[in-house]
Amino acid sequence: MTDVARLAGVSHMTVSRVLNGHPTVREQTRLRVQAAIAQLGYRPNRAARALVTGRSQMIGVIAQSTSLYGPASLLTEVERIAAQDGLAVSVSCVPRPDQHSISEAVDRLLAHRVAGIIVIAPIEVADVARYRLPPDVPVVTIDGDIQRSTAVVTIDQVSAAREATRHLLDAGHRTVWHVAGPPDRFGSAARQKGWQEALVAAGADVPPPLPAGWSAASGYECAELLARMPEATAIFAANDHVALGVLRALQEHGRRVPEDVSVIGFDDVPEAAYFMPPLTTVRPHFDAVARASFELLGAQPGSGDGGVRQRTVVPTLISRASVAAPPS
Repeated sequence: MTDVARLAGVSHMTVSRVLNGHPTVREQTRLRVQAAIAQLGYRPNRAARALVTGRSQMIGVIAQSTSLYGPASLLTEVERIAAQDGLAVSVSCVPRPDQHSISEAVDRLLAHRVAGIIVIAPIEVADVARYRLPPDVPVVTIDGDIQRSTAVVTIDQVSAAREATRHLLDAGHRTVWHVAGPPDRFGSAARQKGWQEALVAAGADVPPPLPAGWSAASGYECAELLARMPEATAIFAANDHVALGVLRALQEHGRRVPEDVSVIGFDDVPEAAYFMPPLTTVRPHFDAVARASFELLGAQPGSGDGGVRQRTVVPTLISRASVAAPPS
């Protein structure tokens, strides 16, 4: 840092402020310091910094061991953004999101002296605030209960589900059937809530939701029933994998999509555009969710910016070929 300061013609403290993104540094000075850093090939000594601050330049992440697209995508984006910000990531996976597993995960991360914790576990027991964290370790929960005591980044799944349901109603369908996700997940409950609100607001009948899960197999099993119901002309699936199972069941029973039945999913998995037909779905913007999580880690009380407690990311409906007017 002394070499960088000498080359840039600034103080050691100014170099430190540039490295830490301090807002009081003038842009011209910041550019001069960054040019000196690039010329000298300087890299911060994280071990020395940890000795000074008492905290590593490592972010802890608690996530459930799962191959589901949503949580896996969030973890990937968190790791990508951490790398961009010059941070390391320590992931503590839990086999089950119960209190014991979460408590052990918190202990493992604190042993690494992490600078903050991001929780990707959208169920009630994942409220890590109950585990007596040190006051200088900020915590952000992704897509959890907004009533929690920790800071939360939420995906507005209620409004996204409302929009998806209205999209089907606007196409001319009298009502929309819902193949729902697991009842103990906040995201599943939010999607079901938005679906129901849209139907009630439109004065449409509210058929009973069919409880499935997050898998294509569970969607297939539920759609086995819907495929035999001529009145079921529009289906909102809990996620894209459920929608894939729905499409398979409909095809096996001779119900064409979208000519006979329209289908909408959720998540916009990379394969969704290549389903047959290409699937209309909801894109949650996992990259924006991960970025908001890092911003909230720096927005905890005492950081000088008012202690922001919540960020909401609004998903986007991606219209493809799986929605059409109902058969006449």
